[in-house]
Amino acid sequence: MKEQMKTIRLLMAGVFCFAAFLPVKAQTETRFLSLNEAVETALKENKQLLTTSLDEKIAQSDYHKSDAIFLPQINVSYTAMVTNDPLNVFGFKLQQQSVTAQDFNPVLLNSPDALKDFNANIEVQMPLLNLDQIYMRKAAAAQKEAARYGTLRMKDYISFEVKKAYLQLQLAYREKGVLEEALATSGEVYASVERFFAQGLIRKSDVLNAKVHVSGVETNLEKAKSAVANASDYLSLLMGRPTGAVYQVEEPASSIITSNTSVSNLRSDFQAMEKAVTATEMMRKSSALSLVPRLNAFGNYQWNDRKFASFGSDSYLLGVRLSWTLFNGNQSKYNARSSKLMGMKMQEQLSDQKMKAQLEYNKTSRDLDDIAFELRKQNDMVEQAAEALRITKDRFEQGLEKTADVLVAQTQLSGQQLNYARTVYKQNLTAAYMGFITSGESINK
Repeated sequence: MKEQMKTIRLLMAGVFCFAAFLPVKAQTETRFLSLNEAVETALKENKQLLTTSLDEKIAQSDYHKSDAIFLPQINVSYTAMVTNDPLNVFGFKLQQQSVTAQDFNPVLLNSPDALKDFNANIEVQMPLLNLDQIYMRKAAAAQKEAARYGTLRMKDYISFEVKKAYLQLQLAYREKGVLEEALATSGEVYASVERFFAQGLIRKSDVLNAKVHVSGVETNLEKAKSAVANASDYLSLLMGRPTGAVYQVEEPASSIITSNTSVSNLRSDFQAMEKAVTATEMMRKSSALSLVPRLNAFGNYQWNDRKFASFGSDSYLLGVRLSWTLFNGNQSKYNARSSKLMGMKMQEQLSDQKMKAQLEYNKTSRDLDDIAFELRKQNDMVEQAAEALRITKDRFEQGLEKTADVLVAQTQLSGQQLNYARTVYKQNLTAAYMGFITSGESINK
């Protein structure tokens, strides 16, 4: 009976342990993710890009605020007042159209009784010609276009970051595969070493060295698995998804060739800067034109009555105002000068930015040539290291090579395979960066 109870306890403990691991495994989702899907998802859901899109909408909203230079302003008010001030009492009676002959009695004019007045008023102001505001609107339009170009450039940047993260994930998988192959080879060598040791053909130190080598490969393999998870998390972040998923990716390819041969002047960040320069020029003109006469119309329609919510007497007033600011303390002059200097500064920044972009293009182009040469050499070294390991293993099995020689050959092959994978990653990343610095965007895209 005691043995049965002991068996039941062991079974229950096993069930609980198994159940404890189920939620942990359920948290890890593995799915295939293509590069195109990753880029498309990021362009829709990336948080940084969504923030930039909101900046563009803010610029659009600021532009539409300038619609006021063409549209009327209408105010409606209803006022209740009571007064015994002689001037206001007589004026209210006129507005209420209730003046009688006895109201001209000097006694009543000088000491009137308190009078109530309820006034409903509609006031309209209509801009007709304000040249400074027209150029301010043009400045807002240029700033709106600059914000849109900024969004386009942010899309280029997010696409590049996604490609970079995807390449990192490909590299992590490739390193993981190389280390798995190295672990399998190391395991075979370790099994052979143990067999030779049992036969008394080698020393104990050879067995220990082989075991240390296997442990080192296992440690690096665990790090490679963590690298896969880390790269997957970064991809999830770029795509605006929760972290925790592990993605399977396409096999990496090398020799990516970009069709762009120079830095495009249509690159969206250049055009954003040019629109910003245009905006400062429009602001300069607006400041200069603030001293030009303005023409605006105005009017109001009102009702006055002694009773609340009554509209017994109505009247209107219409007019056109021509105003001219002759001098405002040189404010307009120096605002225009500041805008001009700001435009000159931004123009120099744009020129410097284009020169730096061309410098980056020249460097990246040379890097691609160097990496292509390096990749060919790395491929040869991998083949040579693989052949060296095969020969060393055959001689080891025949007792003609030491254990250390096999381990060195295996380490050399793994190292060359990892170097080749990293060179492919570097070539693809450099090509993606070349596409980023040479991309050209149109505002109508």
